[in-house]
Amino acid sequence: MKFKSFLFIVWLLFGGGVLAQTPELSGRSQISLLTCSAGDELYYSFGHSAIRVQDPELGIDVVYNYGTFDFNRPNFYLNFVKGKLIYSLSRRTFDVFLYEYELEKRWVREQILDLTLAERNRLLAFLEDNYLPQNRDYLYDPLWYNCSSITGDILKNQYGDAIVFNGSHLEKRFTFRQLVRQHLNINSWSSFGIDLAFGSKVDREATVREHMFLPYYAMEQIRNTTKNGKPLLKRERVVLDYDEHVVNGFFPLSPLFWFAMLMIFTGIVTYFDHKHKTKSKWLDFTLFFVSGLAGLILFLLWVATDHTSTPYNFNILWAFPVNMGIAFIFILQPQLPSWLTKYLWGLLALMGIMFLLWILKVQIFSPILIPVLLTLVIRYVYLIQFSKIRPRR
Repeated sequence: MKFKSFLFIVWLLFGGGVLAQTPELSGRSQISLLTCSAGDELYYSFGHSAIRVQDPELGIDVVYNYGTFDFNRPNFYLNFVKGKLIYSLSRRTFDVFLYEYELEKRWVREQILDLTLAERNRLLAFLEDNYLPQNRDYLYDPLWYNCSSITGDILKNQYGDAIVFNGSHLEKRFTFRQLVRQHLNINSWSSFGIDLAFGSKVDREATVREHMFLPYYAMEQIRNTTKNGKPLLKRERVVLDYDEHVVNGFFPLSPLFWFAMLMIFTGIVTYFDHKHKTKSKWLDFTLFFVSGLAGLILFLLWVATDHTSTPYNFNILWAFPVNMGIAFIFILQPQLPSWLTKYLWGLLALMGIMFLLWILKVQIFSPILIPVLLTLVIRYVYLIQFSKIRPRR
């Protein structure tokens, strides 16, 4: 037995390339799913999943982690923007893996899978094949292919129709947007940014298996999954027992506060503009330019990247990209052109279409947008009225 342990240590140190084949697990071996709680950073907000393989007879206790990424990888941030983010499968000892969560005081739970010895050996061989340098990298997708959703994919690929994901435990089937919102404070800049970038594709109802892109749902799904008609979960235990991290926002720093301030400021400026029969060109320039720039970014995320969650984003109906060019009219021309009134009516019509899509649930928009939309409506309506009392060319 000591010789087997020595061979495993050599195999582990040299990346599995020394031995002709992956070590055969003993009858005392176990394979389990590890679920780790959410953390304070945005990329920790949804928790984490990994697969643990242990065999006390061989001295094996390693974790296969599909959630590894490298900030130092060439063009990391550019690839992130383009939707071509590369993640990797890493392999390290259980103690090393656990240290980070102990340090950050995040809970870890383990679910041991009820697999036969042959099935455990086959799964280990699969993981080791995935860990080969030519196989370990994969194109990450936050909603459809991540460290957690891979769990369901692996089980299905390994055991086929023997695996059944029962969805009776779900109180309802959520959309992808609803699932993401469950893990974020909706009145936070991160939640607002994600909501803004998401297109209408994420407003469809996720399947039972697709709920597993979130580690907490993957953990719950394992409790409600069968293999050959029997529970897949053999037993469950708490590895690290800490309270759930709660991130408390500070309202004066939240997007709702600042957007409400913008609406109030715009309302006050518009009142004095109306009183003095003038227009504040720098306010109009800023509103048009920023809304147009936001629309241009959203349009590029739709058509010029590989992100699967950003196409068909109807936020561009209020963040209209053409506004960025129109903005310069307010500072370069002393008088408003005659066609601008029709353009402004068109913008209001587009916003009306947006609200119709919202009501029909074609796309669900962030409620934090409401003061922004009211800000634009206030200004658009005033500029239409102003154009009637001022000479135009």
